[in-house]
Amino acid sequence: MNSRRPESFDGLSYRGREDAGYGSGFPPRSFNTSGGAEHPQWVTTPLDIPGSRNLHWGERTPQYGAVTPPAPGANNEEAPLGTASAGDQLNRFAGFGIGLASLFTENVLAHPCIVFRRQCQVNYHAKNYHLSPFSVIVVMYNVTKAQGPRALWKGMGSTFIVQGITLGAEGIVSECSPLPRELSRKWNPKQIAGHLLLKGLTFVVAMPFYSASLVETVQSEIIRDNPGILDCLREGFGRVVGMGVPHSKRLLPLWGLIFPTISHGVLHYIISSAVQKLVLLVLQKKSPSRPNAESRDSVQSMLDSYFPELIASFAANLCADVLLYPMETVLHRLHIQGTRTIIDNTDLGFEVLPINTQYEGMRDCINVINREEGLLGFYKGFGAIVVQYSLHATVLQITKMIYSVLLQNSA
Repeated sequence: MNSRRPESFDGLSYRGREDAGYGSGFPPRSFNTSGGAEHPQWVTTPLDIPGSRNLHWGERTPQYGAVTPPAPGANNEEAPLGTASAGDQLNRFAGFGIGLASLFTENVLAHPCIVFRRQCQVNYHAKNYHLSPFSVIVVMYNVTKAQGPRALWKGMGSTFIVQGITLGAEGIVSECSPLPRELSRKWNPKQIAGHLLLKGLTFVVAMPFYSASLVETVQSEIIRDNPGILDCLREGFGRVVGMGVPHSKRLLPLWGLIFPTISHGVLHYIISSAVQKLVLLVLQKKSPSRPNAESRDSVQSMLDSYFPELIASFAANLCADVLLYPMETVLHRLHIQGTRTIIDNTDLGFEVLPINTQYEGMRDCINVINREEGLLGFYKGFGAIVVQYSLHATVLQITKMIYSVLLQNSA
């Protein structure tokens, strides 16, 4: 690689070819030469350390404290150092803020919708199926008025515990086995089978804790005591060993819940991953890179670089939740059976109801729901999922508008 240092660079100062008496043929000066008096401007010029500046032919080293104006008509591809660093900081801040807003909406702000949706799914007494989001909002308001706002955020801590157990179990199993945690670009059927097997084993490990978290989520706030943060872990281990937690004889064994749990978890992962990759591919084709765009377009493209993945993740989770909603209803009823759980009355929101189902397994649960509640019985509480994802989309759009204004003002 050719050096970018001019021939007339002597290690102490640089003067262009236009200076008289100091051309390319002038011998380089040594550090021990006492000739500084002949050129007094060397005293006020900072030392040029090799590699510290990209000097080219015809450029003069700027004097200390002076600002070199840009050449007329020059196309400055790179911004000044201060502007670039400020732009990078704002870019990182925008990405962090947008991701944090999406995470907050998905796990905290949408939790009341998840609570009400699960209560509707396990309530086989309900006459109102809440297929519309308007009826969902009315009953959620009644529950909040009767029990307080805390009634809609119950079990949120246990959901985070289950997510942590799932991630930890996936990491430990992948480290202790040859099962791949991520798929490479050149995947083969063997790698896919191993990856899906890893996901299935992870769901099996987290299954008893998921059951305990489900009970905390749907249990009515009227009859429950103040739960501890680690009650989910205690009840999950108690579910495994069969001790410490009061259960009825209708409680299904864990081995009977393995197939529906793995089936729902793996199918949800497959559908969400396929939809996410498809949406990303479509968004990348619709918004090709434009290197010669104007400043405003470049700022907007910098903002848009964070949203394709968020939009793809949003669409993937939405499609997976909608397609697997009937299976999720069956899964929740099997997990909640025999746990002596009392839920809120989802028809009005002012009473409580016990759960006394007697399903023998997944097939029997499907047949009973279809016979006694009809096909729409699998979609009880579907209006809550409409409210949840409408709220998520609204927050994402508002966040995008806010950061668009901030980035355009800083451009």
